[in-house]
Amino acid sequence: MSSGKMTLVREFWDFLKVRKKLWLFPIVFTLLLLGMLIVFAEGSAVAPFIYTLF
Repeated sequence: MSSGKMTLVREFWDFLKVRKKLWLFPIVFTLLLLGMLIVFAEGSAVAPFIYTLF
């Protein structure tokens, strides 16, 4: 990871801690995982099976 991305992650984590919004972390993490799944499976043979989930 570049330092710019690491700074963004660190700043987001500090925001969640200070504002007592730690319940947002699992939601954001799940959305990132689903987004990565869609992006990486877009050009593969698995794509039709993934799109049936949504």
